[in-house]
Amino acid sequence: MYLKTRLAVFCALLAVATQCLLAQLTITVTAIPANTPDGATLYIAGNFNGWNPGNPANTLTPNGNGTWSVTISPALGLVEYKFTRGSWDTVEGNETGGFQPNHQYSYTGGVAATSAAILSWEDLGGGTPHTAADNVQIISEDFYLPELDRYRRIWIYLPPDYETSGKNYPVLYLQDGQNLFDAYYSFAGEWEIDESLNQLFNAGDYGAIAVGIDNGGSLRIDEYSPWVNTSYGGGDGDEYAEFIVNTLKPYIDTHYRTLPQREYTGIMGSSMGGLISLYAALQYQDVFGKAGIFSPSFWFADDCYTQAETIGKQYNMRIYLLAGGLEGYSMVPDMLMMYNTLLDSGFTPDELFYLVEPDGTHSEWFWNREFPDAYQWLFANSPTGTSQPALPLNAAQIYPNPAKELLHIQLQPPVQQARVQIFSAQGQKALLWEVNQSDTIFLGNLPNGIYLLQVVLDQHILYSRKLTIIH
Repeated sequence: MYLKTRLAVFCALLAVATQCLLAQLTITVTAIPANTPDGATLYIAGNFNGWNPGNPANTLTPNGNGTWSVTISPALGLVEYKFTRGSWDTVEGNETGGFQPNHQYSYTGGVAATSAAILSWEDLGGGTPHTAADNVQIISEDFYLPELDRYRRIWIYLPPDYETSGKNYPVLYLQDGQNLFDAYYSFAGEWEIDESLNQLFNAGDYGAIAVGIDNGGSLRIDEYSPWVNTSYGGGDGDEYAEFIVNTLKPYIDTHYRTLPQREYTGIMGSSMGGLISLYAALQYQDVFGKAGIFSPSFWFADDCYTQAETIGKQYNMRIYLLAGGLEGYSMVPDMLMMYNTLLDSGFTPDELFYLVEPDGTHSEWFWNREFPDAYQWLFANSPTGTSQPALPLNAAQIYPNPAKELLHIQLQPPVQQARVQIFSAQGQKALLWEVNQSDTIFLGNLPNGIYLLQVVLDQHILYSRKLTIIH
């Protein structure tokens, strides 16, 4: 029996090792632009390597027949990538030298291959026209970061009435400034922060100042995590967060009409930018009262959960957690784990907004689309924000939890009707139920496990809790 057990374990380990060895995707470039500089080295950057545009491990090899190839070992799911000559300034373009969307391939495992052509280089083929609105400015092309002894471009968006109103405004600090306002500088499309804020202002929003901080290119991963990942880097996040708090924010508050208090100050980012934004928001709760966390790279370091547990809630905050259902197998479970960690650390359900959009991918177009809703929710409860109807913070009593087969719902006045939605740990909607004042939901068809339960009225989350089902 002992030998059989050891043999079974060995076979299982061998199967895992074989699976890892067979996880290979070869990508072939079938053609490159005629004006590609002689001797240029071609690189691939994608969601499999942190979008590093010049990683030596991801160079393409010429095949001798006018094609170039590279082999990667991606995770299962959607692989997105672009080609560069070593930096985002030399990224590939479309037929006219403008913005080229990400290449995509649905990887299902094993040995696979795909191909693509490089149509142009943005820096050599005319590039994308500038798209920033007139009320967007570049504060400096080389703003000094004393905490890191580096320089960086800093953007600022000012509300349309800034020059005439005399008002003071809330401020939102955003990562990856290249992708926020101007498609000319972006490598995967822009968020259109300026267009969105202008439209909201014209619809009655009070207005806010948005500050964009360019990422450091090859230093991006280092700066966007205070923790080191032995495979990818990191470790400069403490100093980067200190730069925002101790250098950049004082500069903005001194030179522009801001509302400097924490309840009017937010921070936002996506992917690794989401990781560092939540880190900074929790680390400096006396500075930030709002955090927009889009598609966060919590996979990068488990220390992010430890930080939330250790620091806990020190001030009231509003934290918006967003992910797409097509972002890979770990994105939604990781974000749900952070949601539950924040709840366990003292944050209340009305302070947290958890949203998984089924069609969302790890892309600028997705964050662009979702930004207006996130901004409105984050700034809704400030005196200068968009008002929301007064609703109870805990608008429902739900019991028992853990539950077996029946779950009882009792809505609290003035709420008369609402929608109950239950999500699996992977973010899939498992159950949807309309309730009137009181109701009982049958859970017998749902397997044992941890779920997220929300009570929703219109677009407002009235109640949000972890639900455990044990039959």
